[in-house]
Amino acid sequence: MSPTLLRTPAHHRLLALETSTDQLSVAVGAGGEGGQVAEYNGPGAAQSSMHLLPSVQRLLTQVGWPLASLDAIVVARGPGSFTGLRTACAVAQGLAYGAQAASERVAEQGGLPVLPVDTLLALGEEARFRHAAAGGAPVGWVAAGLDARMGEMYVALYACGPEGLSPEPVQAPRLCAPPDWLGSVQSSLPPGMALTPGEVLWAGNAFQVYPEPLAGLPGPRVEALPTAAALLRLAPRLLAAGAAVAAADTLPVYVRDKVARTTDEREAARLAALGAA
Repeated sequence: MSPTLLRTPAHHRLLALETSTDQLSVAVGAGGEGGQVAEYNGPGAAQSSMHLLPSVQRLLTQVGWPLASLDAIVVARGPGSFTGLRTACAVAQGLAYGAQAASERVAEQGGLPVLPVDTLLALGEEARFRHAAAGGAPVGWVAAGLDARMGEMYVALYACGPEGLSPEPVQAPRLCAPPDWLGSVQSSLPPGMALTPGEVLWAGNAFQVYPEPLAGLPGPRVEALPTAAALLRLAPRLLAAGAAVAAADTLPVYVRDKVARTTDEREAARLAALGAA
C-alpha cells in the first residue's frame, strides 16, 4: 500500500525531530530561512528515548503552541542510529495521533501530517547553511557522509543551486567504505561531468573517524551533524511538493539491515587487517 499524502497550509507551525546520531535535536518554527523559533540540542543515541518527549513539551510551552495547533511534524527518517530512528518515528506518530484526538480541526483534515526527511539531506542542508554563513564560495554539489561504524559510512549526493539543496538525491543514501567515497561521488555525477576541486562540499562527522582514507577529498569540507533546524529550513519546499504522509506511514529508513557484526565477521575483519599490516 502506498503512503497517504496529506496537504498542509502555506504558513506553517512545525515541530522537527532529529535523533539519527549521538546528538538529539528538536526545533519548532515556521520553516524556511529565518523562520526558526526555538531549538534544543543535547545527548542523543540511547538517551533519545529519555529526552525527546520532554524536550518537545518544553519547546512547545516556551513558544506557547499547543500540540494541536501544529500543522505538521518533520522527522529525520534515516539512515542512522537504529534506536534513534525508531524513537523519533514512534514519537512523531504518537504526537500526531495525540493532536488528532485533541482537536476537531486536526481530525477533520485527516490527522496531523508527518513529513519524513532523509537524514543525509538534513546533514547536507546543515553543512550548506554553515558554509554559506561563513562566506564560503557557492558549490554545485553537497556530498553528505555519516559514520555508520563497522568501518562504513552512510553517504548521499545532492545537487546545490541558488534555492539550496535539491531534495531528490543524485546518489540515494547507501553504505560506502571510507576509501571509496570519492569514487562513489565521481560515478554518480551526470555523464561527461568531471569532479573539479571546489565544486563539491564534503559534509559529515566521518573526517576525524577516518582521517587517512578521507584526507584526499578535493574541495571544502564541513564537520556537521543533521539538525532539527535544518529540517525546518527544508520543510516548506517539501511540504509544498506534497511529501507529507499520514502518521501510520512514518517509517525509519535503515539502509543497513543489521546493527552489529557477527563473531565470524569480526574475526575475518581482524585477520584482514593483520594481513594488510
